[in-house]
Amino acid sequence: MSTPFPFTAVVGQDDLRLALLLNAVSPAVGGVLVRGEKGTAKSTAVRALSALMPEVDVVAGCRFSCAPAAPDPACPDGPHEVGAGVQRPARMVELPVGASEDRLVGALDIERALAEGVKAFEPGLLADAHRGILYVDEVNLLHDHLVDLLLDAAAMGASYVEREGVSVRHAARFLLVGTMNPEEGELRPQLLDRFGLTVEVAASREPDQRVEVVRRRLAYDDDPDGFAGRWADEETSVRARIVAARKLLPSVVLGDGPLRQIAATCAAFEVDGMRADIVMARTATTLAAWAGRTEVIAEDVRQAALLALPHRRRRNPFDAPGLDEDKLDETLEEFGGGDGSNGSGGSDDSGDSGDEDPDPDGPDGGGGQPPQEGPDSGTDDGSGESSGEVPAQGEPSESGQAPSPGAGEQAPVRAAEPFRTKVLSVPGLGEGAAGRRSRARTEHGRTTGARRPQGALTKLHLAATVQAAAPHQRARGRSGPGLVVRRDDLRQATREGREGNLVLFVVDASGSMAARQRMSAVKGAVLSLLLDAYQRRDKVGLVTFRGSTGEVALPPTSSVDAAAVRLESLPTGGRTPLAAGLLRAHDVLRVERLRDPARRALMVVVTDGRATGGPEPVSLAGRAARLFAADGVASVVVDCESGPVRLGLAGQLAGELGGTAVTLDELRADSIAGLVRDVQGNSRRAA
Repeated sequence: MSTPFPFTAVVGQDDLRLALLLNAVSPAVGGVLVRGEKGTAKSTAVRALSALMPEVDVVAGCRFSCAPAAPDPACPDGPHEVGAGVQRPARMVELPVGASEDRLVGALDIERALAEGVKAFEPGLLADAHRGILYVDEVNLLHDHLVDLLLDAAAMGASYVEREGVSVRHAARFLLVGTMNPEEGELRPQLLDRFGLTVEVAASREPDQRVEVVRRRLAYDDDPDGFAGRWADEETSVRARIVAARKLLPSVVLGDGPLRQIAATCAAFEVDGMRADIVMARTATTLAAWAGRTEVIAEDVRQAALLALPHRRRRNPFDAPGLDEDKLDETLEEFGGGDGSNGSGGSDDSGDSGDEDPDPDGPDGGGGQPPQEGPDSGTDDGSGESSGEVPAQGEPSESGQAPSPGAGEQAPVRAAEPFRTKVLSVPGLGEGAAGRRSRARTEHGRTTGARRPQGALTKLHLAATVQAAAPHQRARGRSGPGLVVRRDDLRQATREGREGNLVLFVVDASGSMAARQRMSAVKGAVLSLLLDAYQRRDKVGLVTFRGSTGEVALPPTSSVDAAAVRLESLPTGGRTPLAAGLLRAHDVLRVERLRDPARRALMVVVTDGRATGGPEPVSLAGRAARLFAADGVASVVVDCESGPVRLGLAGQLAGELGGTAVTLDELRADSIAGLVRDVQGNSRRAA
């Protein structure tokens, strides 16, 4: 096994190191979600943490890491006698994004369970991670069915495996740590709330610090063991400090003053539920223990808020996480009087808190001091959401620098308020990535039939298995009440669920769309569809056309947030090169079909149907549209035409595409214009 990079050798990233160390001191804090751009030592820091975790006492030979002082009475390897155990290092278990359900929760031998009545259970990753760390890299890309299992285990502290009336339960309490790049898409709100703390990381813009990062990484790559040896003293010091903080933690007092500040802060930032208050209280208490104090002060509350609240105050998926620090300071100052524990929360009282500075002798690489002044977060232009938005806002403007001469480009308009849309789905039965849009054959969902298993049996169809085994019982010499089952009798359940699709938006940004201020309503409609795509776990792409060309404003991505940013900055003006936009969309879908052939596409064309510019623009647009019909691409045309006189061009375009057309009003889920529209509608009737 390769030598891990030392935790104390990580350069900068003070908030990240502090959040990880707080969880090492008190796993009850609830884990850490690390958000940031690629190449910022997210995974390196998390993997290095395991070497600092104190050893755990376990029952010898127990596969489920039962504590010898209080073994789990329901342990599948039990019952265990209370007594002395053995010590082993705390485990860090990695959950791959593409793991199967059996790999996560464990596998039950169905054949032995049916034929012999034996619960032969092979533990999964949740059992391995019990009393340790469960690490999920790229946690935002985790499949929904695995997210559901994680949510259940995190909520109950146990994992349940249920297979056709046979069940196994074991304890599963672990420190959940996830890393993600927001460019790849956001995390489901339910799982997001399960992380106690969140940290935004970004690469340093200081040349000296970047030089030190490269110097240390090269030294580690050249001689991992030697490099780790040079940091051994710092690692030992931090490990000892974690042990000391764990011992001190039960003695820390959370007074009424800090507790009132916690409640007032959560109320001021309008977070949902009470989990934020509880996490802040635990975090503030742990911060005090980490600093060697037995009393929580206002600065602990402030730091706890900066770590525990940003990911809980998002009001919709397109709001970037963050916290208004001025508002935070005002709230702490307003509710901070009365107990002499105001730290640096803005009070003039120096009191005794001035003598209770955090441990100045703490190790240099130990995650920074608890009441941090925000060495990384204090530079607002170098971290968090600011660094993520500047490039995104600049790119659409770059793509819009070349409108046709005399196009009369107009400034971008704000999108209208988004609304809940009708369900748009792809016809037929797919086999794509797990999601919530179109029908698909999946491992999870309602049972629709049975088949012989191909490979390992994962979902038993009990009735079909019994039916297959029943005719052979006499020939197999059955004499008792049990059913004689052979491998050939087993039947796999076929199930139908939902898949995520590639939703490609093709948006008319020409001058005709800007007329009568329609673009605000159009952007509101597309934003609403983007929100729907976020909730249904789709990939999205954005193609725009105006002037003389069609442009890929956003290549297909899982980051719906990025599409929303590009849409907001979309300018309008010029002619309507409908054919160019459709041909560009056709190229995008062709490439994506090669990259991910199992993911089906849904094209949403947002236009009034007009086509201008160049020779025979209407004829060219018709020929381009028929390419999609020939390829069987599911499509919807959102008709943006308004006014008393309607030409019906969008409906004609939908006919050429082999799809269906809906108006902006009909797109609303609460519209009385009709029932939920499926994409096949008109195309199937036309066929």
